[in-house]
Amino acid sequence: MTPVLISPPTVEPVALVDVKNWLKVDVTDDDGLITGLITSARMMIEQATRRRLITQGWRLIRDAWPESNLIAVPLAPFAALTAITVFDVNNNPQSLGINLPFIDTTPDAARLLFATAPLAPGRAIAGINLDVTIGYGATGSSVPQPLLQAIYMLVAHWYENRGDVLADSGAVRLPASVAALIAPFRAVRLT
Repeated sequence: MTPVLISPPTVEPVALVDVKNWLKVDVTDDDGLITGLITSARMMIEQATRRRLITQGWRLIRDAWPESNLIAVPLAPFAALTAITVFDVNNNPQSLGINLPFIDTTPDAARLLFATAPLAPGRAIAGINLDVTIGYGATGSSVPQPLLQAIYMLVAHWYENRGDVLADSGAVRLPASVAALIAPFRAVRLT
């Protein structure tokens, strides 16, 4: 199954003005840089935790229905199933009802269970699209505070440590304080 981002977050979990206050920056000269650092920090935290902080739309692309009729959603936290599309032999999309599967809405391990396999796709690859909404909520107030704090700290680290870094200096690792904040939120998969 291939997840593809179809609707990125419309806001960042922390505001530019709040990050500037955290950094004690009162000029606008670095607003573009800080805005970019906020987005990069969110994406880094999302990658490290395997969680999406702000509501976003994802498409899960499958070639065929599994024999078990059970599909584990590989992204967290799960919010909703919004569409099921199957492509026929003529490459025409056929929409299926989103009430077709039983949905285990456990945020960290959502699963879709079909009583029977739905309409089989007519093409051999990427014949099934499952659209899902993933994320804690539409605003930063929905995001757990330690993850927000991690963003502030990571932006500050990057803002204060610009420029070239030696490859063996650990630059690709998160600062220890940030790693400790996000550790309880890391989603671990055994598959």
